[in-house]
Amino acid sequence: MRRVFLAITGLAASTTALVVFKGSPAATQVAQNLPTAQPVNPTPQEVEPSADPNAPGTDPADGEPTPSKSADSPVSPKPGKTTARPSTTKTTKAPSAPRTTKAPQPTTRRVTGNGFDNEYGYVQVQIVVSGNRIVEAVALSLPSGGESDIHSGDVRDRYDGSGGEVVQKQNANLNTVSGATETSNSYKQSLRSAIEQAF
Repeated sequence: MRRVFLAITGLAASTTALVVFKGSPAATQVAQNLPTAQPVNPTPQEVEPSADPNAPGTDPADGEPTPSKSADSPVSPKPGKTTARPSTTKTTKAPSAPRTTKAPQPTTRRVTGNGFDNEYGYVQVQIVVSGNRIVEAVALSLPSGGESDIHSGDVRDRYDGSGGEVVQKQNANLNTVSGATETSNSYKQSLRSAIEQAF
């Protein structure tokens, strides 16, 4: 209860002091003797911004002034315009390597000559051709039996294979094998017919 009484008493005392102060002639006299404020010409920086929301320098959303831009601040270009100049350097395309066409691979084929009979037996020759060259010759049939086996072996050794006389000479003008004249001649005839078919 005592606290309430003290609070009321303090409030009343402060109200009284305020009324006395406001009504005192000394306070009124001091207020009258103060010099009146003179208007000062505003500098360009102190000019109050326009209240027009669309005027430059104001924020169109709430009419508040926008911060002024210093002379050093960069000016952003207008949207839609680019200030960069197009590059004038031309890029040259590296020359492409010429197309290399592979040469057609020669086809290897086997050509069989006609067969020829002589008094010792039957002779037939086959050649292997790659492109326009004879690469191998093979006697498919030669006389056999008795001494014919020996002579036919000599003919085969001289003419056949990839290193024989047929491949070396690339024609039918072969040397006759000694002791096997008939077999050699039949071999040449069959070879000649094979070459004619191949070329």
